[in-house]
This record gives sequence, structure tokens and C-alpha cells, in this order.
Amino acid sequence: MPIATPDTKLEVDEVARLAARYEVPVEDAVLIALNLYGISSAHCQHRARVSITLASASKVAWKAIVPLNAAGSPFRLCDHDLYLGQQRIGSVQRIDADEAVGGYFRNGGRAATLNPNARSRCVGCGFCPNTLEAAADPRFSEERELTELLAAMVEQHPRRDLRELREVTVSTGCFEREGTAVAHLVGLRTALGAQGIGARIGFLTSVIQSDSAFADLAARVAPFVLRLTAECFTRRDLLLKASKARLRRADMPDLLRRARYAGLGTSFTYIVGLDPLTELRTGVAALSEHVTEFPNFQVYQAHNSIMAGLRTPGAEQLEFYLQARASIEQLLGGRGLRPQAWECYRPLWYFSFAGERLLGA
Repeated sequence: MPIATPDTKLEVDEVARLAARYEVPVEDAVLIALNLYGISSAHCQHRARVSITLASASKVAWKAIVPLNAAGSPFRLCDHDLYLGQQRIGSVQRIDADEAVGGYFRNGGRAATLNPNARSRCVGCGFCPNTLEAAADPRFSEERELTELLAAMVEQHPRRDLRELREVTVSTGCFEREGTAVAHLVGLRTALGAQGIGARIGFLTSVIQSDSAFADLAARVAPFVLRLTAECFTRRDLLLKASKARLRRADMPDLLRRARYAGLGTSFTYIVGLDPLTELRTGVAALSEHVTEFPNFQVYQAHNSIMAGLRTPGAEQLEFYLQARASIEQLLGGRGLRPQAWECYRPLWYFSFAGERLLGA
């Protein structure tokens, strides 16, 4: 059944007008809107991985994860042609079901994302679409199983060589205890080292909080970046699973400060569209002082009417996200950190950041 989305009449001219007002490339505004509204098509997938090329920037293909059954979306897919309103704006080259698998590659095979702890079984956060995915990812708890996962991924790598990896991100919501998470990361470093892979490990988490854990990671897992799953600053008890909600907003800056002091890389994940813009600005400003990597900001996607109801007022409109983008650029632009579009499937930045052209765009 098609999902409920805002019945918007957004056209290319309106996107261009908003892009000009906020001084962003039209292509960036189009792709942000695509993430926000999804695509109306004959496909039944509520969430799919797609490869998109815009007609105005045909040399670059972008990966996105969007619903393809968004009946109210202004974006339509006809065969391989993508339309915004009545105007063809690009094409979709590939469509894959967004199954929760053990691992996959990004950035041309130089980065990998692992889901070693059964991400599809995590059902805690109200805004998360993982419960909509096919449960294809196993739980890997032993070093031998991690080695088997890496061996299987060799066959998927573009050049069959995992030594090209520069970043391995562990993305999972099922580590509920700090000690278990640290032990898993130590095992992963051992498994990577056995295959001559010296890539930095990144971990999306809110359960690793103690100085002793930070010291252990620095000694046994580094190079390592802690990507704190902040997600939102308001309604945390309502929106987040208990292990995330227990971390108070006021404690987040000090957690990142202590992790950085221990010698770890630091960042955070945040979903744009759940908090009012005033709370976004205050919260991001507090955390931005303590990060070494550009945070992962994601456009909130509503995959059903219940998830749509979790949006903060105004976040059903493209302009909200352009305003959020401008605010974040003001807060982070002077720190020398820049987004990498390949790190996020629902980013706010594609071709430019604060007027600067992004490398690789």
C-alpha cells in the first residue's frame, strides 16, 4: 500500500526559487527534496537503494535510500526516467531492495559499513525504518565469524582487495552494554589486522561513555572515531530507545570532550526534522566544539503516517531543510570540517557547502 506523504505540488521552478534564496545549487535542493518526499512509482518497495543521475549534472551518480511508493510525492519514476512535477530531471539506473545485510561498500570500495550485530532486530527508536527491512543480517559475535564476514565481502569488493579500505564503520543498534561493544570492536580490529587492513574503525553508538572504555579503544582499536548517536535534542524519551534516551542532552558535549581528550576521533549523528530549528542550532552549537569529523546530518524520512506525525512542525517542507543547512554551515563552516556526501544516504550537502564546491561532486 502506498505510504502517506505530504501532497505537495512542488515544481522545478519552486525548487529553483528556494535554491536561489538560500544560495545553494539547484541540484542540492532537488536531492534534499527527493529524500524528504520519496518517489511515486509502480514499484512496491517502501524503502529501496537507488542510483540517481540528474540531467543537469549527468557526470555524477548519487546513491539514495528512498521509498518508491510515496503516492503524494512530486517525484515520479516512469521506467528509468525521474520527473519532478511535469519536468524530467534525471534518471534512475539501479534499484535494489534495502535489506539489512552484513556489510556493503561505499566511496568506490574505499569505505565499508558493517552490520555485525543484527541491525534489523533493533526496534527501539520510533523514527527508525529498520523494522521495515528484510531481516537478512546475522549476528556476528565471534572473531571467527567476523573473519568469515570479511572473507565474504572480498567477493563484493570492486577490486577484490579489502586492503584498499580506509574506513570501516560499524552501524548497529543492538549493543546495549558498553563492555560488549568494546569487546566487539577489539575483535574487529584483530580480524582486520589479520588480513592486513589498517582502516580506521568508526562506531555509531551512545552506550560507550566511560573514560576507561575510551582508553581501551585508544590502546587496542585506534585509529578509531566515536560517532555519538545523538539523533535529536527534544522528546528523547518519546523518540529514542531506552539505551539512547538515558544519555542526557546536557551530558553529550562532555562525553565527546572526554573521548577526544583520550585521543579518539569524535563526531555525532543527527536527524534533521525532529527538532525545531532553534533547538537544532543550540544543540549542534554545543556539540560542534568537541568534534574532529563532520557530523552525519540526515534528512528525516517518514515511511508511514505514524512516522510523519513525529516531524516537528514545518519539517514537511523543503524550506525547513534549507534553513537547517544554512544554520549548520554557520556553526561548522569556520572549523574547517566538510561533509562527504558518500558517508550519508540522506545528506543536506551534495555539490557545495557554504558556497564552496565539494571535492568529488
